[in-house]
Amino acid sequence: MIPVTVLTGFLGSGKTTLLNRLLSEPDLAGTVAIINEFGEIGLDHLLMEVTEERLALLDNGCVCCTVRDDLVETLKNLEARHAAEGLPPVTRVILETTGLADPAPILHALMVEPDLAQRYRIDGVVTTVDAANGADTLMRHPEARKQAAVADLIVVTKTDLAPLNEIEAAVAAINPMARRLAVVDGQVRLADVLGLSSGTQWAEEAAQAVEHDHACTDPHCGHHHSHHSSDIASYAFVVEEPVAWADFRQWLDYFAALKGADLLRVKGLVHIAEEPERPVVIHGVQHIFHPPRRLEAWPSDDRRTRLVFIVRNMEREMIARTLSKFARLAPQGIRSAAA
Repeated sequence: MIPVTVLTGFLGSGKTTLLNRLLSEPDLAGTVAIINEFGEIGLDHLLMEVTEERLALLDNGCVCCTVRDDLVETLKNLEARHAAEGLPPVTRVILETTGLADPAPILHALMVEPDLAQRYRIDGVVTTVDAANGADTLMRHPEARKQAAVADLIVVTKTDLAPLNEIEAAVAAINPMARRLAVVDGQVRLADVLGLSSGTQWAEEAAQAVEHDHACTDPHCGHHHSHHSSDIASYAFVVEEPVAWADFRQWLDYFAALKGADLLRVKGLVHIAEEPERPVVIHGVQHIFHPPRRLEAWPSDDRRTRLVFIVRNMEREMIARTLSKFARLAPQGIRSAAA
């Protein structure tokens, strides 16, 4: 399946600079960039330093709303177009959104469109955040907060213009489980940006967050971030006992149906009682979830279920309470922390 990286970030945060840098790599010769621009005249694609056949432009609308169908058609026809024009096979797609885009509908399209789900897989969400203006942007603009909330990797740009303390704190308050990378002029290694969906490092970090939370009695413990935005919160949970898959899946379906609009991102590594040697990985964006994926083995000696929720206007006690009820777990068997 062809991996798709969604590159998002607020206006002026450095997306095009980063994309140019990635497309200059010889190892990404088979990569096609789909650029979404809002406005009657597209300009960003003119700034790209690659040949025209490696670009597709979605203009005069935002990919998360008015041109979503154009995105679906572009992806459906991409391989056929390359074959008809004698171009190299498509090996990867990078989709750059507008600065005002909500990434969730884009991810939904990749997950639920049957023709796309058979040929493309989400490789990760990369969000650029400007070190100079990013903290203020995250405070003022809900679009920017959501872009950061759904990210697998947050690339902090323009680090030569401002110290990192404020932006690091602002980003960590919204999405502490995302990897963070500080760059200047888009200088990144491919290994840092690609292949984000293959790892389960976030599960280990979630367990550490819970352990740290329970070990720390200092009210000023540095683990607890003062949220720049009170509407978005991140919670990590560890479930000590294996869960029955049917019960857990019922809870997940119920929770997504009830709270989907405010369920910005969910990740989970789940210990299933029926098949304890093969954990299940779950990924969700709002009310849409990837098909669950079974790993061949546990990535570490820790075999507890670990869940990460990034939510809006939601209390962690409600998540723990409903999970305990549906999965028939003792409340003390679910340990949680503000991640």
